[in-house]
Amino acid sequence: MTPQPSDQSGFPAQQQEPPGLTEPMTPEPDHGERSYVGSGKLTGRRALITGGDSGIGRAVAIAFAREGADVAISYLPDEQTDAETTERWVSEAGRRCVLVPGDITDESTARQTVRTAASELGGLDVLVNNAGFQMARRKSIADITSDDLDQVFKTNLYALFWITQEALEHMDSGGAIINNSSIQAYEPSNTLLDYAATKAAINNFTVNLAAEVGERGIRVNAVAPGPIWTPLQPATQYEEKIERFGGDTPLGRAGQPAEVAPAFVFLASQVTASYVSGTVLGVTGGKPVF
Repeated sequence: MTPQPSDQSGFPAQQQEPPGLTEPMTPEPDHGERSYVGSGKLTGRRALITGGDSGIGRAVAIAFAREGADVAISYLPDEQTDAETTERWVSEAGRRCVLVPGDITDESTARQTVRTAASELGGLDVLVNNAGFQMARRKSIADITSDDLDQVFKTNLYALFWITQEALEHMDSGGAIINNSSIQAYEPSNTLLDYAATKAAINNFTVNLAAEVGERGIRVNAVAPGPIWTPLQPATQYEEKIERFGGDTPLGRAGQPAEVAPAFVFLASQVTASYVSGTVLGVTGGKPVF
C-alpha cells in the first residue's frame, strides 16, 4: 500500500517560486498513483481536502478515492494544472472529484469553499485541513515581515478556523476532522519560526476541538509529517537545503506524500479509528513527536 523506500537523502538543487507546482520537480513526488491499493475503509464518505492539488493533499485524495470516498479539493487558481491531475486520478478510481479553486486566506472564500463542497458532494463527512504555507528563505526573525506573518498565519491558522467552523455545520456523528501539523511543532527550525508557531497552535487546536465536539460523535486528530518531498520545498527553501533535504532523520531520507496518506486514511475511517480522537500521529522518518 505504500511505496518502496528510497535510499536518497537529498534531491538535485532546484528552486521554484511559490506556490510551486509538481511537474517541474526532479524527481516528481510519489503520491501513490501506482502503489496505493484501497480496501473500502471510506466507502460512501464525502471529504473536503484543502490544498488537495499536490503533495500530501494529492496523495490523500488518491488514497481516499481508492478507499471509496468522493472528494472535493481546494487550491489556489495558480495550481489549476496540478488540481486537474488530481481530479484525473480520483476519477480513474471511480469516484467523484469536485474542484474548488480560491484563496482561502480570504474568509468569505474559505467559508464558501466548504459550502460548495458540501453542496456538490451532498454532505460532508471528513475534513482534511491540509493547506499550508512556509517560507524558509531567510536568516533571522528580523527578516519576517508583517506580510509574511499574514500569509503564513492566514493560510495555516485563520483558514483552518474558518473552514472548520463552516464544516461543523454540515457534519453529523461519525464525522472526522484531520489537521496537518508538522515535526516543526516539536523541532522548530530557526528559518521557520512563524510556520512552526502555527503548527504548534494546530496541535492545541486539535486537542481542544476534540474535547468540544466529542459529544457530537465527531473525531478530531492531526498528522505531523516530517520532511516530505512536495512542491512547497523547492518553492520555499534555498537550493542547497534541497540537496540535503531529509538527511537528518533517523531513516536518513525524506518521505514521499504516498507514505503520509495512509495515516490520514486511518484517522478518517470509522473502521480503523472510531475511538481515536485528540491525538497527533507522527509520520516523521523517526523524529519524535512528544
